[in-house]
Amino acid sequence: MSYPVSSPLARRIRPSYRRCSTPLLLFTTLARVPRIYDRFRAASLLDRGPVSLRQREIVIDRTCARCGCAYEWGVHAAFFAQRVALTPEQLRATVHGEADDSAWSDDERLLIRMVDDLHNSASLSDEVWAALAATFSVEQIFELIALVGFYHTVSFFANGLRLAPEPYGVPLPPG
Repeated sequence: MSYPVSSPLARRIRPSYRRCSTPLLLFTTLARVPRIYDRFRAASLLDRGPVSLRQREIVIDRTCARCGCAYEWGVHAAFFAQRVALTPEQLRATVHGEADDSAWSDDERLLIRMVDDLHNSASLSDEVWAALAATFSVEQIFELIALVGFYHTVSFFANGLRLAPEPYGVPLPPG
């Protein structure tokens, strides 16, 4: 089932940050099963939370990259990288860099380490937890962990449903 762009559902699912007139393929695909779509949107974390937009994007990009989710990584790189001043080197580092990559500040390296810990073990090492607690508030830590979890879910949907890249999406940088 497809949803015409002019339908009430299409207007409801068009993200507010989008400069394009059509909803994301991810949203129109999930909207085929309204129960899933409603619960998916209820978990969305694209609001003004307790972390900066730049921190949020680093976490989202790294999570999507670690999940091999070219679809969502490309959407975020297209719409947010410039807005949060991610350089081409930093975008590449979200995909191919390590936690100690020189592209990042100390706090940003910690975000990469956090994503990698959660991705690799579904947990945080004592060292990463202590560093997070020394750097971020409890609200920020919860938000950051929730972002990693939510974007694993986004990646599972995009990869599992084999979504084609959006026409404006940025391709993953070559290795």
